[in-house]
Amino acid sequence: MPAVSMAPLAIEAPQTLGFLLLPQFSMMAFVSAIEPLRVANRLAGRELYRWEIVSRNGQSVEASNGMALVAGHGLEDAPLYPMLVICAGFEPERHYDRRIKSWLLKLSGAGADLGAMDTGSFILARAGLLDGYRATTHWESLDSFRETFPKVEVENALFLIDRNRLTCAGGTAALDMMLHLISVQHGHRLATAVSEQFIHAQIRDPLDRQRMEPRVRQGISHTGLARAIALMESNLEDPLNAEKLADAAGLSLRQLERLFHKHFNMAPRRYYLDLRLQRARALLQYTDMPVVEIAVACGFGSAAHFSRSYHAWTGKAPSGERRRVEAGIMPAMR
Repeated sequence: MPAVSMAPLAIEAPQTLGFLLLPQFSMMAFVSAIEPLRVANRLAGRELYRWEIVSRNGQSVEASNGMALVAGHGLEDAPLYPMLVICAGFEPERHYDRRIKSWLLKLSGAGADLGAMDTGSFILARAGLLDGYRATTHWESLDSFRETFPKVEVENALFLIDRNRLTCAGGTAALDMMLHLISVQHGHRLATAVSEQFIHAQIRDPLDRQRMEPRVRQGISHTGLARAIALMESNLEDPLNAEKLADAAGLSLRQLERLFHKHFNMAPRRYYLDLRLQRARALLQYTDMPVVEIAVACGFGSAAHFSRSYHAWTGKAPSGERRRVEAGIMPAMR
């Protein structure tokens, strides 16, 4: 098969994409990637794209919503696709093994374009296939991804295409990534026509933010409060004290306290602590970092302080969170 290039093409033969679906994959991301290809074929009046589903053993694979899709191939009989996209969800590395690594390395050696949606980026990175590349993943696991794979240039983006690697945050970001691919390969007019079929008024830029601005996400209109929340979110490892936070947000300490109690019924310190503990939970669920390193990464002075705070927040110790994941219990968030 000729390699699928992410440069403009002028070929008549349809391009075949393989999708490796791992257990508990994100159905939203997968469908958001497939449907633009289907509609591109319909609007073009010819088959531009084909796609096939691969699972590790060739059997049906269940998504995180409980729905199962039939696979056309297992790793043993799957062809060397010119483009392969990995779709994962919860606990991506739980399903990673030597067979997957060997197959991915074989595809890479054959010059394939390799992609990932949602936490599928963890699989490519674990195989060493994102070292030196710009890449992204879902915002909830972005910090964990950055901590686990320091050789990857991790960015908070909707999607990234770096040479022959393409990664996206999952969800509807997969739609924007595929629309971008259609635009590059078959023209902007076709891509926009496909986008309009999905009532998707604008093809988002790759570097658009994954998450809403704190002001929108929290439903607040006060500029100073929104600035304070943004400062908290960007300073989790080295927390700002209340005085510095209020000053940087353009507020007095009393205003800061009053605004947090009014909008969230809690003190700024409590809100800040919740953000740090949420980050810690993601690191526990998506990395094998030692608890003491997670404590430092989330702004705690000691592992003991972190453990006490985490237990008070969740009712279990940090080690208990990991035992839940190992037992196959899905993370509480998302």
